[in-house]
Amino acid sequence: MRSKCKTENYKFSQHKACEFFPCHKVKDDSTFNCLFCYCPLYMLKDQCGGSFKYTNGVKDCSDCLLPHSPKAFDHVMSKMGDIIAIGSQKVETSDK
Repeated sequence: MRSKCKTENYKFSQHKACEFFPCHKVKDDSTFNCLFCYCPLYMLKDQCGGSFKYTNGVKDCSDCLLPHSPKAFDHVMSKMGDIIAIGSQKVETSDK
């Protein structure tokens, strides 16, 4: 049986040595969370909960700070059921 964690350090990571840190413009980089360097919610399109726009039909998340916020872990985990559902969908292929 798993014991309860007494800390939540696993929810936050910062890589200040990264040549792209921070990868978004922010006022205070002390709370910038690098845990989800690439957002796992991208595939959810308009259901991700973040701030994005479509540019030439492509989802543009360059102004979104949601996956880099201190609460990113909880938000991403709340969407994992949706991600699993999409990933579990069988893709129809036609054999010609």
